[in-house]
Amino acid sequence: MTNISIHIQKTNGQAAPGKLADAEIHFNGGELDGLKLVGFAVWRSRDGHGEDVSFPSRQFVANGERRTFPLLRWVEDRLAQERLAALVRTAYGEQGRSDRATA
Repeated sequence: MTNISIHIQKTNGQAAPGKLADAEIHFNGGELDGLKLVGFAVWRSRDGHGEDVSFPSRQFVANGERRTFPLLRWVEDRLAQERLAALVRTAYGEQGRSDRATA
C-alpha cells in the first residue's frame, strides 16, 4: 500500500508575487516508495480569500502562444485534482498553525 505525505516549503520573500510556498508529494510504501513528485505551488488566491494550488506542468509554444501542459491529470474522476489541491491547502494551513505555535 502506498501512502503519501505532503511537504511544504514556504517562500522566503524572493518568489513570484502571490506565491506562498512550494509543495512536494512524498510516497511511502508500495511501488513508489522513496520517490517524490515536485512542482506544486501554493498561491494567494486572486480574490484575496484563501489559497490556490498549481500542479506540475510544462510550458510550450504553439502558434506563437505560450501554453501549459499539465503533468498530473485525472484519469476517471475530474474531482481527483481538486481533492489533491485540498490536501495541499490543508498541509499548507497546518504548517502555518505549527509555525505560529513554535514562534
